[in-house]
Amino acid sequence: MRWYLTGVVVSGFGTTAMWLVSGIWVKSLTGSDSLAALTAFALWAPVLLGPLFGTLADRVRRRPLLVRLDLATAALLPLLLWVESADRVWLLFAVLVLYGAQGTVHEAAEQALAASSLGAERLGTLNGLRMTANESMKLVAPLVAAGLFARYGAGPVVLLDAASFVLAAAVFALMPVWEERPVRSGSRNWWRETAEGVRLLRASPVLRPLVATGAFTMLLAGVNGAAVHAVVDRGLGHSPAYAGVLYAVQGAGSVLAGLVAGPLLRRVPERVLAAAGLALFAGAVGVRALPYEATALAASAVIGVGLPWVLVAVVTAVQREAAAEAVGRVAATAHTLVLAPNAVAIALGAGLVALVDVRVLLPLLALAGTGWAVGAAARGRRGRGLRCAEPRDRSAATG
Repeated sequence: MRWYLTGVVVSGFGTTAMWLVSGIWVKSLTGSDSLAALTAFALWAPVLLGPLFGTLADRVRRRPLLVRLDLATAALLPLLLWVESADRVWLLFAVLVLYGAQGTVHEAAEQALAASSLGAERLGTLNGLRMTANESMKLVAPLVAAGLFARYGAGPVVLLDAASFVLAAAVFALMPVWEERPVRSGSRNWWRETAEGVRLLRASPVLRPLVATGAFTMLLAGVNGAAVHAVVDRGLGHSPAYAGVLYAVQGAGSVLAGLVAGPLLRRVPERVLAAAGLALFAGAVGVRALPYEATALAASAVIGVGLPWVLVAVVTAVQREAAAEAVGRVAATAHTLVLAPNAVAIALGAGLVALVDVRVLLPLLALAGTGWAVGAAARGRRGRGLRCAEPRDRSAATG
């Protein structure tokens, strides 16, 4: 677990730095706000092909795959040093798309490796600590990246990110994990194997409602995110930069959420943690409608706690419920289904904020989220998830 979390911290630092700098970089070269915004979309777009990428994570051993993905990305990133003018921005976007694809496969392989290497009782702890590690990097990396870019330009940030992937590859290579070779399916048909992952998720009475709760939460989160600037301006009377303060407080809440998620999952089912997280998030979104700085800061902290609980619950349930040879596909499919509504909701929220006062919109979001959370908590656990095969004995692996 220590080796795995070290790899997550190292690669997460470089990824967060690159995510921030790419938008600033495009803006400085082209002067276009629209192109700068598209950098985030380029990184995110490959998530839509998550089920296909997850199939790769189930066809090969996961630890060597992680090492190769990290080394390949480290070799790819120096190409960005050639981006010195607006007419070469296309190369940055091409690299960002490949970067996002690598991250999607990496995510599926990480979840599958953790599921096969740790006992079920430790998965919640690992996923919570992973959330804490990622959120901690989001508090540190943007400051470092912005400082480097302002002083030296994009080159040092690119090289720092490449170095972080080399170091992460070394950490994963040294991680003491034993893996069996994946069982080869008879057909070796990529589309059929991908469809199998989708079918297993849809057929599971445990995973299907949990993923639906995650998707609905991220739908509300997208609208809430689109409304944050209206909250800062119209509600609090601050400059747009104050949104950074709210996001920092939210990040601090997410760090705390990751630390307590593991102990909670040893005491309650994933569906209960997800419902509690959604309820906290919904209540905090409603409180954001109040025009007080103290309530806005408190709401941001509670949102930072609630959202990660939903995501950690979904990831942990997938790792526990899916058969060992299908974790990559099921995890990638769940990842796509949970995150895709967020992108749609950001666009939807931008239109709603223009039409509806946030003092009305945010309480409506709170009511919708609270209602869903109550229904999710009341829904009984009607049997275990369906598996395409019995899982391997996980006690044979160490990590």
